[in-house]
Amino acid sequence: MPQDTALGFPSSSPPLPHGSERSTSGFGTNQHPAAAIDRPFWVLLRSSASLRFFQKPGFAFGGVVQVFPGHFGSSQGSSLLWSGRDFSVERPRRVCGSPMADTAPNGPQGAGAVQFMMTNKLDTAMWLSRLFTVYCSALFVLPVLGLHEAASFYQRALLANALTSALRLHQRLPHFQLSRAFLAQALLEDSCHYLLYSLIFVNSYPVTMSIFPVLLFSLLHAATYTKKVLDAKGSNSLPLLRSVLDKLSANQQNILKFIACNEIFLMPATVFMLFSGQGSLLQPFIYYRFLTLRYSSRRNPYCRTLFNELRIVVEHVIMKPACPLFVRRLCLQSIAFISRLAPTVA
Repeated sequence: MPQDTALGFPSSSPPLPHGSERSTSGFGTNQHPAAAIDRPFWVLLRSSASLRFFQKPGFAFGGVVQVFPGHFGSSQGSSLLWSGRDFSVERPRRVCGSPMADTAPNGPQGAGAVQFMMTNKLDTAMWLSRLFTVYCSALFVLPVLGLHEAASFYQRALLANALTSALRLHQRLPHFQLSRAFLAQALLEDSCHYLLYSLIFVNSYPVTMSIFPVLLFSLLHAATYTKKVLDAKGSNSLPLLRSVLDKLSANQQNILKFIACNEIFLMPATVFMLFSGQGSLLQPFIYYRFLTLRYSSRRNPYCRTLFNELRIVVEHVIMKPACPLFVRRLCLQSIAFISRLAPTVA
């Protein structure tokens, strides 16, 4: 069967040359264009003038088919696209008032967050270890599973904090060297300080005061990275969690001061643990080294700031007339002794 008949066109003989009076492929040279209105529609489509119009970019025959469904043998909603000299039936690619039908659908909402986490694998690993540290520390502070389990969670929290500190130290100093210069540079990093801190208390008697710096530092850093994950997921994702993280960030300075206060008062606590039989002989000396590193920290000055604030407060109290003389003298001697032990800060 001829192709024209298959598409609903009537079978006929080939058209005469273009421009002749009896031509069916054009309007003819001696004929007014209006005279062609009475001709069959398929004849007009095969005219050169019509072809030049229909070959314009982006033209579709959807509206033509709806007007003349009988001539094309196609249902409403289909369109004919010109391909050489043949007509082929396809589904419409554009619907009026709607985007292109072949537009690819958007990906899942959390794809940006997953991509962000896969791109920053080391930061994601530290984020997960910090969340685990917060979990173990919370179960130690609130022993809902029993006192025996609380002691195991104490060690797990310190070990997880040691892992986080080691990963952070590797991120800051990726090229490890067995040299004195590298060790001196590593001791300037806060991550090295808390790696030493975790090793000091991991095998000691569980002390609630020693777990607070680990818990709060992990919470602050985990909150910072969680904000980045939420931003990668979407600017308006999880608004309740965002409000909690914003409140945590607003109190960051007070939290850091509380951490510094714990670091300071753990020094006399280690001495008390030694005399009570719950600490080792080397623990106060190693912790003193840790405290000097925190005092001279370049990135976290809160320990040094709190030492100065405590000195000002104590001096203000002992200078009052109601303070006994021996208490004043003891406090002044203690301040002078601690000032001599303080390292020199550049």
